[in-house]
Amino acid sequence: MSTLARARCTIGAHPCALDTALAAAVLLCMVAGSFVDPHGPEGLSWGLRTPDVLSLTLMTAGAAALAFRRRRPLTVLVVTGCVSVVESVTGDPRAPVVMSAVIALYTVAASTDRPTTWRVGLLTMTVLTGAAMLAGPLPWYAQENLAVFAWTGIGATAGDAVRSRRAFVQAIRDRAEKAERTREEEARRRVAEERLRIARDLHDVVAHHIALVNVQAGVASHVMDKRPDQAKEALAHVREASRSALDELRATVGLLRQSGDPEAPTEPAPGLARLDELVGTFHHAGLRVEVARTDQGTELPAAVDLAAYRIIQEALTNVQKHAGRQAKAEVSVVRVGPNIEVTVLDDGTTGGEAADTPAEGGGHGLLGMRERVTAVRGTLTTGPRYGGGFRVHAILPVRNRTEATAEAAAATKDPV
Repeated sequence: MSTLARARCTIGAHPCALDTALAAAVLLCMVAGSFVDPHGPEGLSWGLRTPDVLSLTLMTAGAAALAFRRRRPLTVLVVTGCVSVVESVTGDPRAPVVMSAVIALYTVAASTDRPTTWRVGLLTMTVLTGAAMLAGPLPWYAQENLAVFAWTGIGATAGDAVRSRRAFVQAIRDRAEKAERTREEEARRRVAEERLRIARDLHDVVAHHIALVNVQAGVASHVMDKRPDQAKEALAHVREASRSALDELRATVGLLRQSGDPEAPTEPAPGLARLDELVGTFHHAGLRVEVARTDQGTELPAAVDLAAYRIIQEALTNVQKHAGRQAKAEVSVVRVGPNIEVTVLDDGTTGGEAADTPAEGGGHGLLGMRERVTAVRGTLTTGPRYGGGFRVHAILPVRNRTEATAEAAAATKDPV
């Protein structure tokens, strides 16, 4: 810390001592000025004189009041203004007692608002200048009287300028602190969103593949003795599902690595381009799935593509777990205007109630789907179907709102 900065800190920590030192300096200046006679002997512009006892007393009273200028600025201004008026009326030649009133007026202007500064400044200027011009021993046009007018105006103006600068600096500091708090809150919000997204991905991956492993392991256990070939095929599907689960878990957890960590994930996030592969895993698990698509050629944003894939994955996983062995699922992906609609239907014998009922260790599938749809500004509808089964219907925007608005505006223009 520099010497000037240390001095400022010391002064700021002891304001009373600073005011006392200022009062002493002002008294010294006023006393020194009282020995100067602006109207010297003939041929000289100034001379020396001896101030009277009343002037010395008034100077001492005005300077002593300045020691309390921070605590009682208006009271100090009244006191210094009164002693200045007395000196202006009685002093001949006049002592510079008005200096204390100028400093008191500066303090009031620096510590109050602008309207108060205008009112108090005009009142002080009028009283001191009027008393000097009308009741003083000098002619009204004397330089000393005009000096009173000028110095009171300078004191009020300087105090208002200092107050404005302090307010400006404080506003900058407040904005900087607010911006810092906003950055911290934004960082915390982004961290929370990223945690939620990773949690959803982990749930989707684990729920899907573990459900497949569970089904295939049950099949293998059931036919192990009588049909070993079918048991081997089921175990092969278990091995494939577990390998896929490990690969996706590794890719998801890889997002938590730092930039310098090795083995960063390079595989792109799954999307509708892998829908056939996803449906194939359910076919191997014994679930009948039919797919209808009319979205060919549609380029989806990465977040929407991933959300559509995960919604289908989670919906089919719920069918696998809750709808019964004889259930059949239908998946449709349709482009409708600026949106893409994803629908998953099943005719499970248990209906939609089981899908909404949290299974042992689960219960977050529908919640995760809803959060994914909300994240891309879409809508999700889920519920049981009439006659049995369950329905999942998601509407996802293909483009953001800005692009859709721009296209709609262009469409309304007259053709050239």
